Amino acid sequence: MLIHGRPTRTLWPTADGAVEIIDQTRLPHAVEIVRLTGLADAVRAIADMLVRGAPLIGATAAWGLALALREDASDAGLARAVAGLAASRPTAVNLAWALERVRARVAPLAAGDRADAAAAEAAAIADEDVAMCRAIGEHGADLIAAAAERAGGRRVNLLTHCNAGWLATVDWGTALAPVYVAQERGIDLHVWVDETRPRNQGAALTAFELGQQGVAHTVIADNTGGHLMQHGMVDLCIVGADRVTRTGDAANKIGTYLKALAAADNGVDFHVAMPSSTIDWRLRDGVKEIPIEQRAAEEVTRMRGALPSGEIVEVQVAAPGSPAANYGFDVTPSRLVTSLITERGVCAASEAAILGLFPERKVA
Repeated sequence: MLIHGRPTRTLWPTADGAVEIIDQTRLPHAVEIVRLTGLADAVRAIADMLVRGAPLIGATAAWGLALALREDASDAGLARAVAGLAASRPTAVNLAWALERVRARVAPLAAGDRADAAAAEAAAIADEDVAMCRAIGEHGADLIAAAAERAGGRRVNLLTHCNAGWLATVDWGTALAPVYVAQERGIDLHVWVDETRPRNQGAALTAFELGQQGVAHTVIADNTGGHLMQHGMVDLCIVGADRVTRTGDAANKIGTYLKALAAADNGVDFHVAMPSSTIDWRLRDGVKEIPIEQRAAEEVTRMRGALPSGEIVEVQVAAPGSPAANYGFDVTPSRLVTSLITERGVCAASEAAILGLFPERKVA
């Protein structure tokens, strides 16, 4: 997608063997590139959210493992790198999925061949992510087109929560890929962008990329969506996911569950867009089984922004001395999800429907 009119991905390898990423903690106020040259850099990029979004975390972890094997390609080095990267973020299943895929590819090889093989596998994971997200976009755009037909020619209003655009993937995005494909098709569309406290990924990242792409949008406070739905100002919701159970329960950024409840109460379709790599085939009950990351209290008590001078600063917003809880995600039960949008098509949020798209998983 575009930054200042230039097609850009979220990460890419360099000619000298490093990997470069966009530091998303600096967006939207500054576009800064960070070089990853080893395991420690990759772990920090994931844990400190220089990269975020389940697909991008997975791709970064894959490249991080390749970088680690340039430092130490022994069996012990491989195990140490996998463990370190796996511990960097607990909720997004793509992280473990990507690490296992690269580990399985390189483990049978001689130590001297592992780094190059890991880099090739990481590049393949990144390219496949782009193709899957584009396919998600095509399938999801059909849902937007149907909403446009129901709207009778007026502009379609879509609500999303957090950032599941191209900045959360390698390119195109999950929840926003349908928006970008709908834009290509000429559908008149407007996006309500939840600010997404406490890190403001919606206001900072979703709004940034929609603006760069020329998509009409409006940033709203997190608690505004229900009001808009009550007054017929939302035609459909599309969100992403960090982990989806085989039964269709979906973990996404904290606050998603509340949007799903409001959508159900007002008869608004609520869709979850994600690649199949986000499905955790081992789990059936998302509320009980999906681990929910708890992050630093300072993310709630402090906010980052830009001064009129352009300097990026953090300020205290909570009462000094007050403790804060910071749950990163919540789980939306499948009963509140109208459909799942995957690279293979759209299906109901049920085990039978999911297995209809992925029949090879029936034996899992």
